Amino acid sequence: MSDTATNKETAKVFKPTKEQLEQELQRERYRKTFLGTLRSTIFTLLVVAAVAILVAVLLLPVLKIYGKSMSPTLKEGSIVLSVKGNEFETGDVIAFYYNNKLLVKRVIAQPGEWVDIDKEGNVYVNNQLINEPYISEKAFGQCDLDLPYQVPESRIFVMGDHRSVSVDSRSTAIGCVAEEQIVGKIVFSVWPLNTFGPIK
Repeated sequence: MSDTATNKETAKVFKPTKEQLEQELQRERYRKTFLGTLRSTIFTLLVVAAVAILVAVLLLPVLKIYGKSMSPTLKEGSIVLSVKGNEFETGDVIAFYYNNKLLVKRVIAQPGEWVDIDKEGNVYVNNQLINEPYISEKAFGQCDLDLPYQVPESRIFVMGDHRSVSVDSRSTAIGCVAEEQIVGKIVFSVWPLNTFGPIK
């Protein structure tokens, strides 16, 4: 048998059928569709992740609580959401930077107001005893201020809810919080689940 005859035989053996061509075409179309869908999904996920990061950093920072100074309101390990802003009311819980650490305390008095604390831990603002349903026990705590004390301009007087252990504006080591130190107001607890909800 000649080489030409052998080549013809080989060509006949490997000639694809119409069904095989259609299957291969379908496979190629599926591959292109799959790759296109995969690229689109990855792009969408990247966009969503980027938006989530921007929201978390710029609008709603997510914070983890360390220490016990805010118990029982916030316990160690709690995960909370904060809202950016620079207007805070007495009673708000805020996060702020101090010596490259993030601290969480409660707003007690505004700029220009007078703060006084008696030995039993009762807190007075402008000679009025303030209602503090968020604390479980009162304590004078670590206080080295000359009382009564007037809050300086552009600063906020803060205290932790666990008064006996919290180091806060009662101590000159921390003092009052400047506006530029503040990260935002803590508004929502997301973890643990039994604390899920707004923070009061």
